[in-house]
Amino acid sequence: MTTARNEKHNDVPTNAMKTKDLYKAVWRWHFYAGLIFMPFLLILAITGGIYLFKSEIEQFMYQDFYQVEAQGQVISPSKQIETVMDRYPEANVDRYRPGEDTHRSAEVGIINDSSSLTVFVNPYTGEIVGELHDEERLMNKIEEIHGELMAGTTGDRMVELAACWALILIVTGIYLWRPKRNEKLWGTLLPRFSKGKNVLRRDLHAVPAFWISAGMFFLIITGLPWSGLWGNGVQHLATNTGVGYPPSIWIGEAPTSDVKTEDVADVSWAAENLDVPSSAIQEYERLSIDDVVAIAKERNVYPSYDVFFPKEADGVYTLSVFPPKAEDEATIHIDQYTGAVLADYRFQDYGPAGKMIAMGITLHKGSQFGLINQLAGLIICIGIVGVVVSGFYLWWKRKPNGELGAPKAPANKTMKSLTFILLLLGVLFPLVGISLIFVWMIDFLLIKRTPKLKKFLNA
Repeated sequence: MTTARNEKHNDVPTNAMKTKDLYKAVWRWHFYAGLIFMPFLLILAITGGIYLFKSEIEQFMYQDFYQVEAQGQVISPSKQIETVMDRYPEANVDRYRPGEDTHRSAEVGIINDSSSLTVFVNPYTGEIVGELHDEERLMNKIEEIHGELMAGTTGDRMVELAACWALILIVTGIYLWRPKRNEKLWGTLLPRFSKGKNVLRRDLHAVPAFWISAGMFFLIITGLPWSGLWGNGVQHLATNTGVGYPPSIWIGEAPTSDVKTEDVADVSWAAENLDVPSSAIQEYERLSIDDVVAIAKERNVYPSYDVFFPKEADGVYTLSVFPPKAEDEATIHIDQYTGAVLADYRFQDYGPAGKMIAMGITLHKGSQFGLINQLAGLIICIGIVGVVVSGFYLWWKRKPNGELGAPKAPANKTMKSLTFILLLLGVLFPLVGISLIFVWMIDFLLIKRTPKLKKFLNA
Protein backbone atom coordinates (compact mmCIF):
# COMPACT_ATOMS: atom_id res chain seq x y z
CA MET A 1 0.00 0.00 0.00
CA THR A 2 2.85 2.34 0.89
CA THR A 3 4.62 1.66 -2.44
CA ALA A 4 1.41 2.26 -4.39
CA ARG A 5 0.82 5.57 -2.59
CA ASN A 6 4.41 6.69 -3.37
CA GLU A 7 4.07 5.77 -7.05
CA LYS A 8 0.80 7.72 -7.25
CA HIS A 9 2.47 10.67 -5.50
CA ASN A 10 5.42 10.61 -7.96
CA ASP A 11 3.00 10.82 -10.93
CA VAL A 12 1.92 14.30 -9.79
CA PRO A 13 4.40 16.86 -11.14
CA THR A 14 5.96 19.11 -8.53
CA ASN A 15 6.50 22.85 -9.03
CA ALA A 16 10.15 22.19 -9.82
CA MET A 17 9.17 19.62 -12.46
CA LYS A 18 6.64 22.02 -13.94
CA THR A 19 9.24 24.78 -14.11
CA LYS A 20 11.72 22.44 -15.74
CA ASP A 21 9.15 21.24 -18.29
CA LEU A 22 8.10 24.80 -19.03
CA TYR A 23 11.73 25.73 -19.67
CA LYS A 24 12.08 22.75 -22.03
CA ALA A 25 8.89 23.67 -23.86
CA VAL A 26 9.90 27.32 -24.29
CA TRP A 27 13.37 26.28 -25.42
CA ARG A 28 11.84 23.90 -27.91
CA TRP A 29 9.54 26.57 -29.41
CA HIS A 30 12.46 29.02 -29.52
CA PHE A 31 14.66 26.41 -31.22
CA TYR A 32 12.21 25.50 -33.98
CA ALA A 33 11.03 29.07 -34.60
CA GLY A 34 14.63 30.25 -34.86
CA LEU A 35 15.66 27.45 -37.20
CA ILE A 36 12.64 27.84 -39.52
CA PHE A 37 12.49 31.64 -39.74
CA MET A 38 16.22 32.36 -39.67
CA PRO A 39 16.50 32.96 -43.47
CA PHE A 40 13.54 35.35 -43.46
CA LEU A 41 14.95 37.38 -40.56
CA LEU A 42 18.27 37.67 -42.38
CA ILE A 43 16.56 38.94 -45.53
CA LEU A 44 14.42 41.43 -43.61
CA ALA A 45 17.37 42.75 -41.60
CA ILE A 46 19.68 43.16 -44.61
CA THR A 47 17.10 44.77 -46.91
CA GLY A 48 15.80 46.90 -44.05
CA GLY A 49 19.30 48.12 -43.23
CA ILE A 50 19.80 49.15 -46.87
CA TYR A 51 16.38 50.78 -47.16
CA LEU A 52 17.13 53.04 -44.20
CA PHE A 53 19.45 54.95 -46.54
CA LYS A 54 17.12 55.06 -49.53
CA SER A 55 17.34 58.83 -49.91
CA GLU A 56 21.14 58.91 -49.83
CA ILE A 57 21.51 55.89 -52.13
CA GLU A 58 19.11 57.27 -54.73
CA GLN A 59 20.69 60.70 -54.49
CA PHE A 60 24.05 59.10 -55.31
CA MET A 61 22.79 56.73 -58.01
CA TYR A 62 20.57 59.21 -59.84
CA GLN A 63 22.35 62.49 -59.16
CA ASP A 64 22.63 63.19 -62.90
CA PHE A 65 18.83 62.95 -63.10
CA TYR A 66 18.05 64.70 -59.83
CA GLN A 67 20.40 67.69 -59.88
CA VAL A 68 19.83 70.72 -62.10
CA GLU A 69 21.40 74.15 -62.15
CA ALA A 70 19.14 76.95 -60.95
CA GLN A 71 18.81 79.49 -63.76
CA GLY A 72 16.16 82.16 -64.10
CA GLN A 73 12.43 81.42 -63.96
CA VAL A 74 10.86 77.97 -63.74
CA ILE A 75 8.63 77.14 -66.68
CA SER A 76 5.11 75.98 -65.94
CA PRO A 77 4.41 72.32 -65.08
CA SER A 78 2.13 72.05 -68.13
CA LYS A 79 5.00 73.12 -70.41
CA GLN A 80 7.27 70.54 -68.75
CA ILE A 81 4.69 67.83 -69.39
CA GLU A 82 4.29 68.97 -73.01
CA THR A 83 8.00 68.36 -73.50
CA VAL A 84 7.63 64.83 -72.20
CA MET A 85 4.62 64.16 -74.41
CA ASP A 86 6.59 65.33 -77.44
CA ARG A 87 9.06 62.55 -76.60
CA TYR A 88 6.36 59.97 -75.79
CA PRO A 89 3.27 60.92 -77.85
CA GLU A 90 1.48 57.62 -77.14
CA ALA A 91 2.00 57.72 -73.37
CA ASN A 92 -0.49 58.65 -70.65
CA VAL A 93 0.59 60.96 -67.85
CA ASP A 94 -0.40 59.63 -64.44
CA ARG A 95 1.82 61.58 -62.03
CA TYR A 96 3.72 64.85 -61.67
CA ARG A 97 6.17 65.87 -58.97
CA PRO A 98 7.68 69.36 -58.88
CA GLY A 99 11.23 69.64 -57.59
CA GLU A 100 11.30 70.28 -53.85
CA ASP A 101 14.15 72.80 -54.08
CA THR A 102 15.83 75.04 -56.65
CA HIS A 103 18.36 72.37 -57.65
CA ARG A 104 15.96 69.44 -58.03
CA SER A 105 14.51 68.25 -61.33
CA ALA A 106 10.78 67.74 -61.77
CA GLU A 107 9.38 64.25 -62.41
CA VAL A 108 6.67 63.23 -64.84
CA GLY A 109 5.28 59.73 -64.39
CA ILE A 110 3.91 58.16 -67.56
CA ILE A 111 2.54 54.82 -68.69
CA ASN A 112 4.23 53.96 -71.95
CA ASP A 113 3.80 50.58 -73.66
CA SER A 114 2.23 49.23 -70.46
CA SER A 115 5.30 50.06 -68.41
CA SER A 116 5.65 52.74 -65.73
CA LEU A 117 8.32 55.29 -66.52
CA THR A 118 9.60 58.34 -64.64
CA VAL A 119 10.91 61.15 -66.83
CA PHE A 120 13.14 63.77 -65.18
CA VAL A 121 12.76 67.30 -66.53
CA ASN A 122 14.85 70.41 -66.00
CA PRO A 123 12.18 72.86 -64.74
CA TYR A 124 14.15 75.88 -66.02
CA THR A 125 14.66 74.72 -69.62
CA GLY A 126 12.12 71.94 -70.11
CA GLU A 127 14.96 69.65 -71.18
CA ILE A 128 14.55 65.96 -70.42
CA VAL A 129 17.56 64.93 -68.35
CA GLY A 130 16.82 61.23 -67.96
CA GLU A 131 14.30 58.39 -67.74
CA LEU A 132 13.95 55.44 -65.41
CA HIS A 133 11.71 52.40 -65.57
CA ASP A 134 10.13 52.30 -62.11
CA GLU A 135 10.37 48.52 -61.81
CA GLU A 136 14.13 48.71 -62.44
CA ARG A 137 14.90 51.16 -59.62
CA LEU A 138 17.14 49.48 -57.06
CA MET A 139 15.28 50.74 -54.00
CA ASN A 140 11.96 49.62 -55.45
CA LYS A 141 13.40 46.11 -55.70
CA ILE A 142 14.80 46.31 -52.17
CA GLU A 143 11.37 47.41 -50.92
CA GLU A 144 9.71 44.59 -52.83
CA ILE A 145 12.05 42.01 -51.31
CA HIS A 146 11.62 43.47 -47.83
CA GLY A 147 7.84 43.59 -48.05
CA GLU A 148 6.93 40.51 -50.05
CA LEU A 149 10.09 38.63 -51.07
CA MET A 150 9.25 39.52 -54.70
CA ALA A 151 6.51 36.87 -54.49
CA GLY A 152 3.33 38.96 -54.36
CA THR A 153 0.64 38.05 -51.87
CA THR A 154 2.30 34.75 -50.96
CA GLY A 155 5.52 36.56 -50.14
CA ASP A 156 3.63 39.17 -48.13
CA ARG A 157 2.05 36.44 -46.00
CA MET A 158 5.42 34.74 -45.48
CA VAL A 159 7.00 38.00 -44.34
CA GLU A 160 4.10 38.66 -41.98
CA LEU A 161 4.33 35.13 -40.57
CA ALA A 162 8.08 35.49 -40.04
CA ALA A 163 7.60 38.87 -38.34
CA CYS A 164 4.94 37.49 -36.00
CA TRP A 165 7.07 34.49 -35.11
CA ALA A 166 10.00 36.82 -34.50
CA LEU A 167 7.90 38.36 -31.72
CA ILE A 168 7.57 34.86 -30.22
CA LEU A 169 11.32 34.40 -30.61
CA ILE A 170 11.87 37.58 -28.62
CA VAL A 171 9.48 36.56 -25.83
CA THR A 172 10.83 33.03 -25.56
CA GLY A 173 14.39 34.30 -25.86
CA ILE A 174 13.91 36.70 -22.95
CA TYR A 175 12.51 33.83 -20.88
CA LEU A 176 15.53 31.65 -21.67
CA TRP A 177 17.95 34.55 -21.12
CA ARG A 178 16.58 35.64 -17.71
CA PRO A 179 19.27 35.58 -14.98
CA LYS A 180 19.71 32.33 -13.07
CA ARG A 181 20.89 31.92 -9.50
CA ASN A 182 24.62 32.26 -10.16
CA GLU A 183 24.42 34.65 -13.07
CA LYS A 184 24.39 38.36 -12.45
CA LEU A 185 26.31 40.69 -14.72
CA TRP A 186 28.37 38.14 -16.65
CA GLY A 187 26.25 35.80 -18.71
CA THR A 188 23.26 38.11 -18.74
CA LEU A 189 24.46 41.61 -19.60
CA LEU A 190 28.00 40.70 -20.68
CA PRO A 191 29.34 37.51 -22.27
CA ARG A 192 31.55 35.20 -20.21
CA PHE A 193 34.91 34.77 -21.93
CA SER A 194 36.56 32.48 -19.34
CA LYS A 195 33.95 29.73 -18.97
CA GLY A 196 34.81 27.67 -22.01
CA LYS A 197 33.72 27.64 -25.64
CA ASN A 198 30.23 26.25 -25.07
CA VAL A 199 29.35 28.94 -22.56
CA LEU A 200 30.88 31.66 -24.74
CA ARG A 201 28.91 30.50 -27.79
CA ARG A 202 25.69 30.66 -25.78
CA ASP A 203 26.52 34.11 -24.41
CA LEU A 204 27.47 35.51 -27.81
CA HIS A 205 23.96 34.66 -28.92
CA ALA A 206 21.89 35.38 -25.80
CA VAL A 207 23.54 38.56 -24.51
CA PRO A 208 23.47 40.60 -27.78
CA ALA A 209 19.95 39.29 -28.41
CA PHE A 210 18.87 40.76 -25.10
CA TRP A 211 20.40 44.15 -25.90
CA ILE A 212 18.64 44.47 -29.27
CA SER A 213 15.37 42.82 -28.26
CA ALA A 214 13.53 46.11 -27.55
CA GLY A 215 14.68 47.64 -30.84
CA MET A 216 13.83 44.48 -32.75
CA PHE A 217 10.39 44.39 -31.14
CA PHE A 218 9.84 48.02 -32.14
CA LEU A 219 10.86 47.44 -35.77
CA ILE A 220 8.53 44.44 -36.06
CA ILE A 221 5.54 46.18 -34.49
CA THR A 222 6.02 49.30 -36.63
CA GLY A 223 6.51 47.19 -39.76
CA LEU A 224 3.42 45.02 -39.31
CA PRO A 225 0.94 47.78 -40.31
CA TRP A 226 2.20 47.32 -43.89
CA SER A 227 1.39 43.61 -43.86
CA GLY A 228 -1.49 42.43 -46.00
CA LEU A 229 -3.49 40.54 -43.40
CA TRP A 230 -2.67 41.90 -39.93
CA GLY A 231 -2.09 45.44 -41.22
CA ASN A 232 -5.39 45.57 -43.11
CA GLY A 233 -7.18 44.19 -40.07
CA VAL A 234 -5.73 46.91 -37.85
CA GLN A 235 -6.60 49.54 -40.45
CA HIS A 236 -10.25 48.46 -40.66
CA LEU A 237 -10.44 48.22 -36.88
CA ALA A 238 -9.06 51.75 -36.52
CA THR A 239 -11.54 53.07 -39.06
CA ASN A 240 -14.58 51.28 -37.66
CA THR A 241 -13.85 52.22 -34.05
CA GLY A 242 -13.62 55.93 -34.84
CA VAL A 243 -9.87 56.31 -34.33
CA GLY A 244 -9.30 56.43 -38.10
CA TYR A 245 -10.88 59.24 -40.12
CA PRO A 246 -12.85 62.04 -38.47
CA PRO A 247 -15.71 63.54 -40.55
CA SER A 248 -14.18 67.03 -40.35
CA ILE A 249 -11.79 66.41 -43.23
CA TRP A 250 -14.57 66.53 -45.82
CA ILE A 251 -15.37 69.84 -47.47
CA GLY A 252 -19.13 69.23 -47.81
CA GLU A 253 -20.78 65.84 -47.43
CA ALA A 254 -18.69 62.73 -46.95
CA PRO A 255 -18.48 60.67 -50.18
CA THR A 256 -20.26 57.36 -50.59
CA SER A 257 -17.66 56.02 -53.02
CA ASP A 258 -16.42 52.43 -52.85
CA VAL A 259 -13.05 53.53 -54.21
CA LYS A 260 -10.33 53.92 -51.60
CA THR A 261 -7.46 56.36 -51.88
CA GLU A 262 -4.89 53.56 -52.06
CA ASP A 263 -6.59 52.51 -55.34
CA VAL A 264 -5.79 55.81 -57.05
CA ALA A 265 -2.50 56.95 -55.48
CA ASP A 266 0.44 56.01 -53.29
CA VAL A 267 -0.51 57.54 -49.97
CA SER A 268 0.43 57.35 -46.32
CA TRP A 269 -0.84 54.40 -44.24
CA ALA A 270 -3.48 56.44 -42.46
CA ALA A 271 -5.00 57.64 -45.75
CA GLU A 272 -5.13 54.33 -47.59
CA ASN A 273 -8.74 53.58 -46.60
CA LEU A 274 -9.96 57.12 -47.15
CA ASP A 275 -13.00 57.19 -49.47
CA VAL A 276 -12.28 58.94 -52.77
CA PRO A 277 -14.81 61.67 -53.59
CA SER A 278 -16.07 62.32 -57.13
CA SER A 279 -15.62 65.36 -59.31
CA ALA A 280 -18.83 67.19 -60.15
CA ILE A 281 -18.87 66.96 -63.94
CA GLN A 282 -19.76 70.43 -65.21
CA GLU A 283 -17.99 71.89 -68.22
CA TYR A 284 -15.90 68.82 -69.14
CA GLU A 285 -12.75 70.90 -69.10
CA ARG A 286 -10.09 69.63 -66.78
CA LEU A 287 -8.22 71.86 -64.40
CA SER A 288 -4.61 72.37 -65.54
CA ILE A 289 -1.69 70.92 -63.61
CA ASP A 290 -0.52 74.51 -63.14
CA ASP A 291 -3.64 75.27 -61.12
CA VAL A 292 -3.25 72.08 -59.07
CA VAL A 293 0.34 72.99 -58.19
CA ALA A 294 -0.84 76.50 -57.25
CA ILE A 295 -3.45 74.99 -54.89
CA ALA A 296 -0.74 72.84 -53.27
CA LYS A 297 1.36 75.95 -52.71
CA GLU A 298 -1.58 77.85 -51.21
CA ARG A 299 -2.19 75.00 -48.80
CA ASN A 300 1.46 74.72 -47.77
CA VAL A 301 1.84 71.09 -48.79
CA TYR A 302 5.31 69.73 -48.03
CA PRO A 303 7.26 70.30 -51.29
CA SER A 304 8.16 66.69 -52.14
CA TYR A 305 4.57 65.83 -53.04
CA ASP A 306 3.19 63.95 -56.07
CA VAL A 307 0.09 64.89 -58.03
CA PHE A 308 -1.80 61.83 -59.27
CA PHE A 309 -3.97 62.52 -62.30
CA PRO A 310 -7.63 61.42 -62.45
CA LYS A 311 -8.21 58.28 -64.47
CA GLU A 312 -11.99 58.54 -64.81
CA ALA A 313 -14.36 61.29 -65.96
CA ASP A 314 -15.56 61.76 -62.37
CA GLY A 315 -12.13 61.14 -60.83
CA VAL A 316 -10.11 63.66 -58.82
CA TYR A 317 -6.59 64.97 -58.63
CA THR A 318 -4.92 63.44 -55.57
CA LEU A 319 -1.95 65.08 -53.85
CA SER A 320 0.16 62.84 -51.66
CA VAL A 321 3.41 63.39 -49.84
CA PHE A 322 5.78 61.06 -47.97
CA PRO A 323 7.87 63.56 -46.01
CA PRO A 324 10.63 62.58 -43.59
CA LYS A 325 8.47 63.53 -40.58
CA ALA A 326 5.00 62.11 -40.04
CA GLU A 327 3.69 65.53 -38.97
CA ASP A 328 4.11 66.79 -42.56
CA GLU A 329 2.04 64.07 -44.23
CA ALA A 330 -0.86 65.23 -46.42
CA THR A 331 -3.45 63.68 -48.72
CA ILE A 332 -5.65 66.05 -50.72
CA HIS A 333 -8.43 65.32 -53.22
CA ILE A 334 -9.28 68.08 -55.73
CA ASP A 335 -12.25 68.27 -58.13
CA GLN A 336 -10.68 67.98 -61.58
CA TYR A 337 -13.12 70.50 -63.13
CA THR A 338 -13.85 73.11 -60.48
CA GLY A 339 -10.63 72.99 -58.49
CA ALA A 340 -12.61 72.60 -55.29
CA VAL A 341 -10.66 70.91 -52.51
CA LEU A 342 -12.90 68.00 -51.54
CA ALA A 343 -10.70 66.61 -48.76
CA ASP A 344 -7.54 67.80 -47.06
CA TYR A 345 -6.30 65.09 -44.74
CA ARG A 346 -3.28 65.89 -42.53
CA PHE A 347 -1.48 64.31 -39.58
CA GLN A 348 -3.42 66.47 -37.13
CA ASP A 349 -6.65 64.93 -38.50
CA TYR A 350 -5.52 61.37 -37.80
CA GLY A 351 -7.09 59.50 -34.95
CA PRO A 352 -4.86 58.40 -32.02
CA ALA A 353 -4.06 55.07 -33.66
CA GLY A 354 -3.34 56.76 -37.00
CA LYS A 355 -0.91 59.21 -35.40
CA MET A 356 0.86 56.50 -33.46
CA ILE A 357 1.23 54.24 -36.49
CA ALA A 358 2.28 57.11 -38.80
CA MET A 359 4.99 58.11 -36.34
CA GLY A 360 6.04 54.46 -35.98
CA ILE A 361 6.37 54.10 -39.75
CA THR A 362 8.65 57.13 -40.15
CA LEU A 363 10.75 55.87 -37.23
CA HIS A 364 10.84 52.41 -38.85
CA LYS A 365 12.04 53.98 -42.11
CA GLY A 366 14.67 56.01 -40.27
CA SER A 367 13.45 59.38 -41.52
CA GLN A 368 11.75 60.92 -38.47
CA PHE A 369 14.96 62.03 -36.72
CA GLY A 370 17.42 61.97 -39.60
CA LEU A 371 20.88 60.42 -39.26
CA ILE A 372 20.47 59.41 -35.60
CA ASN A 373 17.29 57.54 -36.52
CA GLN A 374 19.03 55.86 -39.46
CA LEU A 375 22.04 54.78 -37.39
CA ALA A 376 19.84 53.41 -34.60
CA GLY A 377 17.90 51.35 -37.14
CA LEU A 378 21.11 50.17 -38.78
CA ILE A 379 22.57 49.03 -35.44
CA ILE A 380 19.43 46.98 -34.76
CA CYS A 381 19.54 45.44 -38.25
CA ILE A 382 23.21 44.52 -37.84
CA GLY A 383 22.38 43.13 -34.40
CA ILE A 384 19.62 40.94 -35.86
CA VAL A 385 22.05 39.55 -38.45
CA GLY A 386 24.58 38.86 -35.68
CA VAL A 387 22.03 37.14 -33.46
CA VAL A 388 20.75 34.99 -36.32
CA VAL A 389 24.28 33.95 -37.35
CA SER A 390 25.37 33.29 -33.74
CA GLY A 391 22.20 31.27 -33.15
CA PHE A 392 22.89 29.15 -36.19
CA TYR A 393 26.51 28.68 -35.12
CA LEU A 394 25.40 27.73 -31.59
CA TRP A 395 23.01 25.10 -32.96
CA TRP A 396 25.53 23.77 -35.47
CA LYS A 397 28.27 23.24 -32.85
CA ARG A 398 25.87 21.60 -30.37
CA LYS A 399 24.06 19.45 -32.91
CA PRO A 400 24.83 15.71 -32.61
CA ASN A 401 25.93 14.00 -35.83
CA GLY A 402 22.98 12.69 -37.82
CA GLU A 403 20.40 14.35 -35.55
CA LEU A 404 18.63 17.65 -35.49
CA GLY A 405 19.59 18.34 -31.89
CA ALA A 406 16.21 19.74 -30.89
CA PRO A 407 15.53 20.08 -27.16
CA LYS A 408 13.63 17.09 -25.77
CA ALA A 409 9.87 17.49 -25.67
CA PRO A 410 8.77 18.00 -22.04
CA ALA A 411 7.04 15.16 -20.18
CA ASN A 412 4.31 17.42 -18.86
CA LYS A 413 1.87 17.98 -21.72
CA THR A 414 -0.63 20.09 -19.80
CA MET A 415 1.13 23.41 -19.25
CA LYS A 416 -1.85 25.71 -19.06
CA SER A 417 0.11 28.95 -18.95
CA LEU A 418 2.09 28.19 -22.11
CA THR A 419 -1.01 26.93 -23.90
CA PHE A 420 -2.88 30.09 -22.96
CA ILE A 421 -0.04 32.31 -24.25
CA LEU A 422 0.10 30.42 -27.55
CA LEU A 423 -3.67 30.67 -27.97
CA LEU A 424 -3.54 34.38 -27.21
CA LEU A 425 -0.79 34.91 -29.78
CA GLY A 426 -2.81 32.86 -32.25
CA VAL A 427 -5.79 35.18 -31.80
CA LEU A 428 -3.75 38.41 -31.89
CA PHE A 429 -1.79 37.28 -34.94
CA PRO A 430 -4.01 35.12 -37.19
CA LEU A 431 -1.15 33.70 -39.24
CA VAL A 432 0.50 32.48 -36.03
CA GLY A 433 -2.76 30.75 -35.11
CA ILE A 434 -2.97 29.09 -38.51
CA SER A 435 0.66 27.97 -38.32
CA LEU A 436 0.09 26.52 -34.80
CA ILE A 437 -2.83 24.48 -36.11
CA PHE A 438 -0.66 23.34 -39.02
CA VAL A 439 2.16 22.32 -36.67
CA TRP A 440 -0.27 20.48 -34.39
CA MET A 441 -1.68 18.54 -37.36
CA ILE A 442 1.79 17.62 -38.62
CA ASP A 443 2.74 16.50 -35.12
CA PHE A 444 -0.43 14.45 -34.61
CA LEU A 445 -0.77 12.93 -38.08
CA LEU A 446 2.85 12.45 -39.06
CA ILE A 447 5.49 12.86 -36.38
CA LYS A 448 3.83 10.82 -33.63
CA ARG A 449 3.11 8.00 -36.09
CA THR A 450 6.60 7.85 -37.62
CA PRO A 451 9.19 6.51 -35.14
CA LYS A 452 12.22 7.64 -37.15
CA LEU A 453 10.83 11.14 -37.53
CA LYS A 454 9.83 11.20 -33.88
CA LYS A 455 13.36 10.27 -32.86
CA PHE A 456 14.98 12.74 -35.28
CA LEU A 457 12.86 15.62 -33.95
CA ASN A 458 13.25 14.47 -30.34
CA ALA A 459 9.46 14.62 -30.00
